[in-house]
Amino acid sequence: MSTTTAAATAGPSPVTKKAANPPNPARIRRRRRLAQWGFIAPAVIFMALFFGYPLVRNIVMSFQDYSPSTFFTGESPFNGTDNWSNVFNDELFGKALWHTILFTIGSLIGQFCIGLGLAVFFTRRFPLNGVLRSLILLPWLVPMVVSGVVWRRILDQDTGVLNSFLGTIGLGGHTPWLTSTSMALISVILVNIWIGIPFNMVILYGGLQEVPKELYEAASLDGASAWRTFRSITLPMLRPVITVVLVLGFMSTVKILDLILALTDGGPADSTQTLGTLTYQNSFVQLDFGAGAVVGNILILISAVFAVFYLRANRNEGK
Repeated sequence: MSTTTAAATAGPSPVTKKAANPPNPARIRRRRRLAQWGFIAPAVIFMALFFGYPLVRNIVMSFQDYSPSTFFTGESPFNGTDNWSNVFNDELFGKALWHTILFTIGSLIGQFCIGLGLAVFFTRRFPLNGVLRSLILLPWLVPMVVSGVVWRRILDQDTGVLNSFLGTIGLGGHTPWLTSTSMALISVILVNIWIGIPFNMVILYGGLQEVPKELYEAASLDGASAWRTFRSITLPMLRPVITVVLVLGFMSTVKILDLILALTDGGPADSTQTLGTLTYQNSFVQLDFGAGAVVGNILILISAVFAVFYLRANRNEGK
């Protein structure tokens, strides 16, 4: 009897108290949201400082009369759309835009086709497979400026290795690879193809490893030819990877500057001038920072359009 009375007067148990004060769902959600923002904040701050601010500053500069004297006086008056109209009315801008289109399309087609061919080739097992794949990666690992300087020596009309070799086998040997207005852009495209092949090969080779082998075995049993197997199995299965390769390749190719500067510096007679080199020429050679900002904004806009395309393509593939 006394035991029961003591238990009754002892008050509610700890379990009862805990149940009487359940956790607040709103507070829990608030803590989780703060924790999420805590992880995201460093990336947001980094993007705002190193991408957001330069982008906004570049857009503002394209509407200003920004000259070398601005660095001393601090004055850069707004001039409306004068910079934009001057750039669009400049004949060199049209040439640079056309050269950029040719350079980008030619480079992407060459890099992708050769890279895909090599990726398919290396899916077969043979001696020294890994060694050869490693050697093909060398152009991708070498800095682009170094590649440009080396290829400039190779393609030199008088002392270049390529012309010396062609002369030895009786194929002329006096081709003006980098000094002819009709050959310079083609030469730059070929060098850029050589540089970009490893990237395409590596990404496409990784995609080919994910294709189920059972599909190829079934196609072989059905008597499908190699071309039919490639067209009906390999290409459809590689579609997401192909999208990534082409879009990333475009975004890195359309704004190339260092390779062209090392090879031709935009010449001869502006025959290899692209939007990237035009931005450099306007800003750091002619010191017309407003015009350089305009061309830079156009490049950013072009890259943004293809970035949106890339994201939409990935979203559609996910569905």
